Amino acid sequence: MAAVSRRKGGKSGAERDVEAVLDELYTTPPADFVARREELAAAAKAADQVDDARRIHAARRPTLAGWAANLLLRSQQQESRQFLELGQALREAYRTLDAVGINELSEQRRRIVAALSGQAAQLAQEAGHRLSDQVRQDVESTLRAVLTDQDAADQWAGGRLEGALTPPSDFPGTAPPTGPAHKPRRETTPQPSARTRAKNELAERRRQREERLDHARTAAEEAAQRLRDARREAAEAEAARQHARDGHDQARKLVSAAEQQLHQAQRELQRADREQREAEERSHTAADAHARARQEAREAEREVRRLTSRRS
Repeated sequence: MAAVSRRKGGKSGAERDVEAVLDELYTTPPADFVARREELAAAAKAADQVDDARRIHAARRPTLAGWAANLLLRSQQQESRQFLELGQALREAYRTLDAVGINELSEQRRRIVAALSGQAAQLAQEAGHRLSDQVRQDVESTLRAVLTDQDAADQWAGGRLEGALTPPSDFPGTAPPTGPAHKPRRETTPQPSARTRAKNELAERRRQREERLDHARTAAEEAAQRLRDARREAAEAEAARQHARDGHDQARKLVSAAEQQLHQAQRELQRADREQREAEERSHTAADAHARARQEAREAEREVRRLTSRRS
């Protein structure tokens, strides 16, 4: 376990900074949070970091939704950064969009929020925690708040949410303004130069509004495409993992069958060795008997010759 880093002038530069420790703590599953917090606080205290130990000990355990949102931010850093940038662009665009543009961007942000919450659920499941429907709704609520509200975006960007965030009813400034930015000021006796300036200003505001709308649409589409690519890559990785698992199971079966065949062959070899020894013993016994019989036959033949010679 890595310990909390010491302050400037401390004894060890290899020990971790308290901010990094807190970042890690808030990506720890809630079920393990308290035990891990106490472990890290004890390490900081042992390193004479009283203030750091107090900060760590004061950390509050996040809900599952808060933890999943923190895990998404830390695990998908590029997508999360782009999501934060998209929220900033959307909030700016919503200040000047008409109803049609607002509805179009609302549909796009719903798709992106759904895709990101799906990624958060997958990350949580890979960490051993399946999110319920209610928790997934809380994660989606948090992501909508990040898009809608700057304060919520700042909280999520910190990576230490303790619970779900609640978005405002809608983007700030979505009601079409009725001031001079959208309605030319009436004059009793407008001069031609004033009308021209007002017309030009209105055209410029419309152009800027369209540019912001185009930028927001592009950012939303790019974010949606990146999420689709990430989900496809995750699906391909899961398929490859399943294929590897099937191959491993098949190889295990082949190894088991080969081991059985090896055991059978070893038993056959032992039986053949036993039979060979028995056959060799019988062969030696037969050779000894044959040698004795030949010796007895030679002795009998000599005896016959001896007796025959005496008769003659």
